[in-house]
Amino acid sequence: MKKRILHSLAEKQAAPLTDRTKPFRLVKYFALSSLISVFIGTLILSILNTHWARSMQYEKSEEYAMLMIENLNHQVFLQFILPVGFKYGRIELRNRGQFERMDGVVRSTLHSFNVEMVNIYSNDDVIAYSFSTDLVGKSNLGGTFFKTAVEGKSISKLIQNGSTLEIFLGIPKEIRLVTFAPLRAERPMTPISGPVLGVIEIHQDLSEDYQKIFRFQMLVIANICIVMSVLLATLIYVVKRGEVIIEKRAVERIRLKDQLAKARHFSTIGEMVAGISHEIRNPLGIISSSAELMKKKLGPDSALNGVADIIVVESRRLNNIITDFLNYARPRIPNKVSCRLDEVISRNILFLDSQIREDGYTIITSFPDSVPILQADSDMLYQAFLNLLINAMQAMPDGGTLTVTLRTDSDHLWLHIEDEGQGVSPEMMEKIWDPFFTTKDKGTGLGLGIVKNIIEAHGGNIRMDRRSEKGMRVTLQFPITPLEAENGNHTDR
Repeated sequence: MKKRILHSLAEKQAAPLTDRTKPFRLVKYFALSSLISVFIGTLILSILNTHWARSMQYEKSEEYAMLMIENLNHQVFLQFILPVGFKYGRIELRNRGQFERMDGVVRSTLHSFNVEMVNIYSNDDVIAYSFSTDLVGKSNLGGTFFKTAVEGKSISKLIQNGSTLEIFLGIPKEIRLVTFAPLRAERPMTPISGPVLGVIEIHQDLSEDYQKIFRFQMLVIANICIVMSVLLATLIYVVKRGEVIIEKRAVERIRLKDQLAKARHFSTIGEMVAGISHEIRNPLGIISSSAELMKKKLGPDSALNGVADIIVVESRRLNNIITDFLNYARPRIPNKVSCRLDEVISRNILFLDSQIREDGYTIITSFPDSVPILQADSDMLYQAFLNLLINAMQAMPDGGTLTVTLRTDSDHLWLHIEDEGQGVSPEMMEKIWDPFFTTKDKGTGLGLGIVKNIIEAHGGNIRMDRRSEKGMRVTLQFPITPLEAENGNHTDR
């Protein structure tokens, strides 16, 4: 019946619990999706910023190249074209002296700039001067960029060498900016705007600049990943905590509902049992007292004394059965006072001492030096422990060793009762807490149920397990409050 109650309670709670958790799950998914969206958006923004930085770098490098070309144009015109023209009447870079003069002017002008190659073309696309002497005299190397520059327009192009992935990531092995600009004659006190005398080609190595941009991008992405990882870990922690809290509240709600249903169930049974027991106990008391009176009147030598004794014994057994029904159906509320479990167990063992010696039992106790003082009903615990000890002894009809152990941790007090009997089969273990279930020839099967009610009324738990060797182990767990723990630390046995 208890299982049916729990099952029905679980079914009743399932739908409301799902309804309550839906808003929380919606918040969780919304927060997680928002975090992912922010992460992706931040990455996209980082990539766009990097692209913007590269574009800015390209524009600045192009402007830088134009300024260098303008300065080089000015220096070449003033320090080479004019002096050489006046001196020799014509410019011929095939002449070693003129070439060296040109080379000195170009290198002195660009010595502090990051320029890896300079080519100066004549108007007919022949390289008249170059940092590489192997290129001097070669023609038709300028292509369409040369033609654009001859027409008086400056133009630049970006040359990248590397794998497809390197170029995609923006970190090619080599990246150069090639700029073509016209070489013009100068007029005094005016900008460089004279006729085109040739074309200047400048190569700038931008690999290091782009590497710096890439490293900065990686640093930004790494920081984003770290921040998002921290936020994700925090979100997961908060979600887990929320789920645990919701689950605990749901379990607690189901437990309280179960207790309420059980209390109503027991109240109904208790009222019924109380009424029946009242009707039974009155005639039962009359039967028992009449049998004892009859025994006295018959005298000690009467053959009917045995019948009177049977009536008295069975009346008492029936009265004990009724008492068990009442104890199970209408559990007592504990009258909690300060008590120690080791003292309660010692009273149990003292009460059973004669039976222990007569039937060949050995009881081994193991108690810690300091036992916390619990707030409990010692009489109810005495009844529960006595039932467990008697059950353990009945599991060993030929005698044996019974071990009783007390141990403590920071939050709980544990009691273990172990016997060396035959134990209970796994099939029986599932039914052992069911009311009216028993493996004995006699008894109501309510003993363990009464024990369980007593332990749970004290906020504890009880569990029964098969031992690996033989027999059973009963484990009882009692919570220790901070005050009880403090009292236990100052109590010596």
